[in-house]
Amino acid sequence: MNSRLFIFIAVIVSVLSYTASFAQVRPGTKPVINDSSDTADEKADMELKSLVDAQYRNTGAGNSYAEAIFKSSRIINGQSIENIPGGVLEFRISHRFGELQQGSETSFGFDNATTRLGLNYGLFSWLMIGAGRSTFQKEYDGFLKIRILRQKAGEGMPLSVSFVSAPSIQTLPSDVLVPSGTTYNFRDRVYYTNQLLLARKFNARLSLQLMPTYIHYNIVTTSDEPNNEIAMGIAGRYKLSKRIALTAEYYYRLPSYRLNGYSNTLSVGIDIETGGHVFQLFLTNSADITERAVIEETTGDWTKGGIHFGFNLSRVFNVVKHK
Repeated sequence: MNSRLFIFIAVIVSVLSYTASFAQVRPGTKPVINDSSDTADEKADMELKSLVDAQYRNTGAGNSYAEAIFKSSRIINGQSIENIPGGVLEFRISHRFGELQQGSETSFGFDNATTRLGLNYGLFSWLMIGAGRSTFQKEYDGFLKIRILRQKAGEGMPLSVSFVSAPSIQTLPSDVLVPSGTTYNFRDRVYYTNQLLLARKFNARLSLQLMPTYIHYNIVTTSDEPNNEIAMGIAGRYKLSKRIALTAEYYYRLPSYRLNGYSNTLSVGIDIETGGHVFQLFLTNSADITERAVIEETTGDWTKGGIHFGFNLSRVFNVVKHK
């Protein structure tokens, strides 16, 4: 990793530190409101924040659930244990730049990028669905997330558990993927990812999550590669302040159940809450965004400078008001 890369990372850390300090409001003070439009925007942001926070409140007679294990429906690349509330629509932009080691010739990767646009919707408090499109292999994906168990505060259920199923379809021209004249059927373009999410909030600051993952490829590149891949993910969140949190995520692919020539994925980032937004900034060795590509087709290597700067931005909208 050369000196230019260290300089670039130092600049990113400085920007994040400044953003964190800027996002905090001193006790007993209020932001200056310039005009009526600012007041309306502030009110809308507070309503949206209340909407997002509603899913973390204790609900049901006699129930006392652990609140806000994570504050976004995704940790960095992968799904978190959290569902958006029923009747709420989430618009999510996910962006990854090129490798930082490419240096100044590509503005440290800023000339290259992968993007995913997605829409998620809470059908019920226990069921969330979503769909998106990524520029990587022109891939379309969808998912459903089912909440199975919720952690109780104090004694009782020690974990929250959810199930995620996320099929995807890549739509690149067949002559780009296979030699000319090779039969390439529609089913060969389809992938299936299934995950069990097991999360626990240990205290007001620390949350951890395990993600045992099964991925099926209908077709693989070589005969010695398995069609069924298995990985174990681990992720965490540590709150630094009321609106700032440090996050990390790692996927380990089992040696006998993984594709050849790829790396395990490691991502480290920071979450910034601003009203109805959750803004995530991070460094990762994966340029891809869909679950199967992040876990099984990551080419970057942290030790060789194969690191990508990226961000996720989400915005929620109240579609159906609950009584």
